[in-house]
Amino acid sequence: MFKEIRQERRKYIRFKDISVSERILNTVFLLTIGLGYLMALANMYYTHQGLDGKAGLSVEDVVISYHGSNNQTRLGTAISGIMKSNLRYASDKDVIMQWIHHGADESEYNEKVAPILNRDCVLCHTPSINPSLPDLTHYATVSEVAHAGGVTLPTLVRVSHIHLFGIAFILFFIGKIFLLCDMNVYIKRIAVVIPFAAMLLDILSWFISKEISSFAYVVIFSGALMGISMGMQILVSIYQMWFYSRIDNDPKNL
Repeated sequence: MFKEIRQERRKYIRFKDISVSERILNTVFLLTIGLGYLMALANMYYTHQGLDGKAGLSVEDVVISYHGSNNQTRLGTAISGIMKSNLRYASDKDVIMQWIHHGADESEYNEKVAPILNRDCVLCHTPSINPSLPDLTHYATVSEVAHAGGVTLPTLVRVSHIHLFGIAFILFFIGKIFLLCDMNVYIKRIAVVIPFAAMLLDILSWFISKEISSFAYVVIFSGALMGISMGMQILVSIYQMWFYSRIDNDPKNL
């Protein structure tokens, strides 16, 4: 009986079957992805925090990002809060705020606002540099954040397709490595699906949050679920690659 099981298991590769070089390659890849994800979290924090005029990231910041604020535009909130220190002169804030209150027309933008943004803001707020931040390189996109409301539909579509392509590849390769773990096959099947499902729910909730502000909680939950599930795959994979040596004859672990 055990001989048949062992013969069946030979069809499957596990961490104990791969070379040290493969283990090293898998480990440095997983550690690099993990570090990259931590940097992505830091970028998300600095992108969204302070939109409500208070230090730190809150649910209200997420609401303002996607749904918008009834009291302030996204640009006005940013230069009054987290982005205020990026302006070279304190008087520049008043210039931009007056432009917003006057209706944010293009002629005044070209004369007064564009020079300020080009000097202090476009270094980061350029699509080719950071597609997750509002584009402040020309009037059409600046006017979107200078009026009441959250992120625009074209921006959501642009950021969504970048996330879907990029993160899907990352989750695929992490999952391929995780499948080499020696554990119950049903647990593995569920584990590799969860981050994909969480990513899709996260992106879908962006669009819904634009119309229903309470869906900001779903944005936070789904994003956290994707990060936790991906992190668990990374940690379990590294542990089994280097420290796990149990031999189990249970065919369910195939």
